[in-house]
Amino acid sequence: MSLFVNKVVDEWGTSYSLTGLGYGALIAAILILLILACYLTGENKRIETKPLVFAAVAMALGMITSFLKLFEAPMGGSVTLFSMLFICCIGYWYGLRTGLITGFAYGLLQLISDPYIISLPQMITDYLLAFGALGLSGLFHNKKNGLIKGYIAGVLGRYLFAFLSGLIFFASYAEGTGMSAPLYSLAYNGSYLGCEAALTLVILAIPAVNKAFIRVKQMALA
Repeated sequence: MSLFVNKVVDEWGTSYSLTGLGYGALIAAILILLILACYLTGENKRIETKPLVFAAVAMALGMITSFLKLFEAPMGGSVTLFSMLFICCIGYWYGLRTGLITGFAYGLLQLISDPYIISLPQMITDYLLAFGALGLSGLFHNKKNGLIKGYIAGVLGRYLFAFLSGLIFFASYAEGTGMSAPLYSLAYNGSYLGCEAALTLVILAIPAVNKAFIRVKQMALA
């Protein structure tokens, strides 16, 4: 097999697991993406230390809270303790480019942590594109209520790619449910993403919490 993956055949079909070299390549890619994100953040096109630190901390918090699951769906996906919020914060703090690149890096980190690969297009959709879309929060970088609007944009972006993945790569899971593949993918992915988004928005609606995030943004940009 490839230097980066091993083929696995079981009762669920064919999938691929990462090799040691595969893990190493992903770690290197994460570091490169983070450095690139911080390079693009600076107005003088140089590496800024503070964005690198804040991006790394946000990714670490995102990973930690992704393990704190309030609910786990049977075929993948879960309601976590606000893990998407921390990644959306990067776009809210530093803008769209930095947010997207950090989201891609976080997707690779998720791939290292919990890989499920059946093909290269599926891997790209489920990890790079879906988690990268959380960086769409950067569209509301300097807008009023930007964190809430940006968070909604990021979650909707992730939902879009999760839906496409379910429709294209996992349509067979809809068999026996009485639903078409598109409807099943919409409902299944919406169940856990929608629940986490709703819980997060309730927390962000608390004035004290919202003010705290504004202060953190001021620290990130100071």
